[in-house]
Amino acid sequence: MRKIKKGDDVIVIAGKDKGKRGTVLRVVEDGQRLVVENINIARKHQKANPQAGEPGGIVDKAMPIHVSNVALYNPQKGGADRVGFKVLEDGRKVRVFKSDGEVVDV
Repeated sequence: MRKIKKGDDVIVIAGKDKGKRGTVLRVVEDGQRLVVENINIARKHQKANPQAGEPGGIVDKAMPIHVSNVALYNPQKGGADRVGFKVLEDGRKVRVFKSDGEVVDV
């Protein structure tokens, strides 16, 4: 089980986008990098493809960011928080915030 998953609201804690919030769009195959909405944007020069109807020009592309540079956003705390795991009475393993023990997964 991963500490940060697709669809989580995260906050950047290191790098050029420090302090920005975004939603995880996808986890790259190695599990160590994430693509976050509006974070780590690179400009790509794209060649036109008339057969597919794609115009050429400069496009913005979200690049992966390392998982160590983001933290899960805790709405009760109003900031970044660390994540741990806990096994409930019914046997389910869930993610919890370290600061207050609140369950992340609903």
